[in-house]
Amino acid sequence: MRGLGVNVSEQQEIIRVAHAMADAAREAILPLFRQPGLAASNKDAQGFDPVTEADRGAERAMRAILAAERPQDAILGEEYGASDGRSGLTWVLDPIDGTRGFISGTPTWGVLIAVADASGPVFGLVDQPFVKERFVGGFGLAEVDGPQGVQPLACRPESRLQDATLFTTFPEVGTPQEAAAFREVAARARLTRYGMDCYAYALVAAGQVDLVIEAGLNAYDIQAPIAVIAAAGGIVTDWQGGPAHQGGRVLAAANATVHAETLAILKRY
Repeated sequence: MRGLGVNVSEQQEIIRVAHAMADAAREAILPLFRQPGLAASNKDAQGFDPVTEADRGAERAMRAILAAERPQDAILGEEYGASDGRSGLTWVLDPIDGTRGFISGTPTWGVLIAVADASGPVFGLVDQPFVKERFVGGFGLAEVDGPQGVQPLACRPESRLQDATLFTTFPEVGTPQEAAAFREVAARARLTRYGMDCYAYALVAAGQVDLVIEAGLNAYDIQAPIAVIAAAGGIVTDWQGGPAHQGGRVLAAANATVHAETLAILKRY
């Protein structure tokens, strides 16, 4: 099990700091959500990759907590890049995963916080501030705290592709070849849905969704979902069945059966 090199007292400290960071991100983001006139600049000259002051402010707030509480740790954040550490642990931050949804007013974006060692993420947190749901996984935790109180997270223990609910964020998925791979899986699934960003991964951990397939991800897009889904009994790999914590092509599955069926299709691409 990942994270065995982190002793129990440090695990508890990491969990405390992660929650403090998520609280700070909520405070930075919510006053700007669904507010008229919020400016979004474009980070992609070839397309549209928006960033807002909510993204930047949330990451600054989280980094300030780390500077005070965990200065020994490295950081990788979407908006402010990488900083070195000396502990062997890295905080991997996406202050708003789903900025396109954020500027559209949909409540499916989220704050992603992960802690990784050399092997990958050992703890993750997915927070949806507007609906006040927080999914956590790792160090013995697999739970969501939301409007219905604290509930355990558990992926669907057994499902087949023919009965599966499948999510991806963008209908085009990635390259034409990647889109073709996704369409082949979708043709065999029972239900396909689009546009949920990180919230789709949280739904896998909550036992509501069987599969998420995406391509072109960064490490900060996927490390928190990996930890949460793994803690809930699911599987996250790349399209060849290897580690996915560096991003790229990602397959998240609720259980080994539906993972194997889907992987057999994706591997052909």
